[in-house]
Amino acid sequence: MADQKHRILMVSDFFFPNFGGVESHIYYLSQCLLKLGHKVVVMTHAYGNRSGVRYMTGGLKVYYVPWRPFLMQNTLPTVYGTLPIVRTILVREKISLVHGHQAFSTLCHEALMHARTMGYKVVFTDHSLYGFADIGSIHMNKVLQFSLADVSQAICVSHTSKENTVLRSGLPAEKVFMIPNAVDTAMFKPAPERLGNDEIIIVVISRLVYRKGADLLVEVIPEICHLYPNVRFIVGGDGPKRVRLEEMREKHSLQDRVEMLGSVPHAHVRSVLISGHIFLNSSLTEAFCIAILEAASCGLLTVSTRVGGVPEVLPEDMIVLAEPDPSDMVRATGKAISLLPNIDPQQMHNRMKKLYNWHDVAKRTEIVYDRALKCPDQNLLERLSRYLSCGSWAGKIFCFVMIIDFLLWRLLQLWQPTEEIEGVPEFTLPHHQDEEIISNFNKDQSLG
Repeated sequence: MADQKHRILMVSDFFFPNFGGVESHIYYLSQCLLKLGHKVVVMTHAYGNRSGVRYMTGGLKVYYVPWRPFLMQNTLPTVYGTLPIVRTILVREKISLVHGHQAFSTLCHEALMHARTMGYKVVFTDHSLYGFADIGSIHMNKVLQFSLADVSQAICVSHTSKENTVLRSGLPAEKVFMIPNAVDTAMFKPAPERLGNDEIIIVVISRLVYRKGADLLVEVIPEICHLYPNVRFIVGGDGPKRVRLEEMREKHSLQDRVEMLGSVPHAHVRSVLISGHIFLNSSLTEAFCIAILEAASCGLLTVSTRVGGVPEVLPEDMIVLAEPDPSDMVRATGKAISLLPNIDPQQMHNRMKKLYNWHDVAKRTEIVYDRALKCPDQNLLERLSRYLSCGSWAGKIFCFVMIIDFLLWRLLQLWQPTEEIEGVPEFTLPHHQDEEIISNFNKDQSLG
């Protein structure tokens, strides 16, 4: 572990009280970095009445900047509109490094751009996989190429994700690190008493959208219910595809065998998981699935599609993989049902404790921070040469965008000199134990 303590600004459109893999990653990584002695501040957009500055467990400070979500929890792209607030936060908090999360996040891309203009070192973590053929992916990959052209270091959550990011962005492979997600095993524990096998319960907890394979579930669930009369499904999650699942349940008269829970708060996920034997993941694309780790930590055998970084997540004896095809998923589920008598939930939980740990993730992230801060400083002309290499036309456009950003920053420096921006007072809270962090996190969620 490095001796030097850093002042880190985490930036993403995705954070508490919204819940998902990115949100959990930022929260737990921030808590572990705080326990290691670093200062961590989070910047995200406003959520409902959550606007302004809030404090979470362990003194984690969160800036909910007064922008509202525009599309899929992302703020409206403004390019330069976020420069004043980003500059103010960086100066007030005496930040030394900016860490952006998720290629989907508009706020992340803009903050990284402004931070590099002001001479800060930046790190980017990619949590998703993108294709190369459709129009949306082509445009998103160009945006990523722009953001990562001048990034200090990058992190991916799986080897598959690393290969994907290197190909999409053109970033040198030696600047990209693979640091997996983790699971809070203190929160996700098996049920005190082992469930009987007279009735097999399959749990699905996912956003009910196309990318998460909700259409696959529509075809898989009726077939499994037909083949295995003692199987029952619990489906947690919400989304535009929920209507299709409701229609499937009505069409096949499965109201007594398919329970639809709707959106499940993160604090209640464990109580849903421990009521089942098998966890079913039907994602069509996945860089790394934290939901699989949470299910395995609760002692559930996992059935999942063989996509993206999923095959890297668990050992072969803890997961049954299938192609994203209804017939193969039915076959894999049948195999998992036959393996259930050999599954020991407590033993699986103990193995997960050794395999995944947020403190290990934080220590490995520290190394990336140290390498980023050792990168040499570059003036504007040296940085512009990187953008020119992004394409004959795109490179020139990127250079123009960065020159305007640099001029606006200089104008802000004249209008409000750095010396006139008041720094925040320093204070530290006692470090919390993991159980306290979990308790307060769940309390925050119930209040949020």
